[in-house]
Amino acid sequence: MPRKLIKKYLPSEQSLKGNPSLKWIAKYIQHPSLWHLNRKSVSRAFLAGIFCALLPIPMQMLVAAMFAMMLRANMLISVSLVWITNPITMPPIFYFTYKVGTYLLGSEPLDDNIAFTLEYVSEQLSSIWWPLITGSVVCAFIFGVLAYVIINILWIWQVRSSWSKRSSRNSKSDK
Repeated sequence: MPRKLIKKYLPSEQSLKGNPSLKWIAKYIQHPSLWHLNRKSVSRAFLAGIFCALLPIPMQMLVAAMFAMMLRANMLISVSLVWITNPITMPPIFYFTYKVGTYLLGSEPLDDNIAFTLEYVSEQLSSIWWPLITGSVVCAFIFGVLAYVIINILWIWQVRSSWSKRSSRNSKSDK
């Protein structure tokens, strides 16, 4: 089952709840859905995590944790998925969302000689922020919902497949 694979790589609920640096949010992280690995909590975690990963905002992990609490999604998966946008993948992902934003707004994109440096971005911020935000929100919504649906379908397919295998094994052993 997917649960075994996921559980293998996640820290335990007790280790996180017992962490002294997390005591200030202990009362907020008590709901069982934030820690269980079932179809609903995992698919909601993918929705929240991918949505937050595609937003060009600071503290994406904190926002993903808050969304996980609101959606009753698995918090660890949702916070981990934010790392889809890391220093290596961030430039191409946000360039793509910028291009989507310019297309949706019907605006003219900047020339293709874009430099992914802090200086260039700060100089051009006034002309790129609106298409970037628009494209990021649209892509975050689309890819978050798409991930939610795909995880649900894959989870159901895998459970049905394992039940089918179990059923065929049992019928063979009965003969």
